[in-house]
Amino acid sequence: MIFVRGSGGGTDLTGTVFERGEDPPTYKGAPDDDAAYVWVCDSFYQVESGGSALLVDGSEIRVAFEEPMPRGFDTRDRAVAAAREHVRTQFARIGVDPADVEIAVTKADPA
Repeated sequence: MIFVRGSGGGTDLTGTVFERGEDPPTYKGAPDDDAAYVWVCDSFYQVESGGSALLVDGSEIRVAFEEPMPRGFDTRDRAVAAAREHVRTQFARIGVDPADVEIAVTKADPA
């Protein structure tokens, strides 16, 4: 597994790239099992009421979550590039400038 973590506005978001031989979660809309790399991460957006509280840049906002949208890729580079873009997009959806989001890509510890 490869973790792609974005940090910005005082909050974080982490998604997972599952590699060939690993079992990504299976549910409605999951990509074909033949994909070499599968990216899975929450998607969310800001709402006026309801949702969950989230502290961003020192202010509480409300966010609602969508079902994760897993995506399959043929190469690691394409999967990680899409993961980075997804994370930046989620931050933009809650008002954090995507250019201000720090992205860290780490390989899961096999232990």
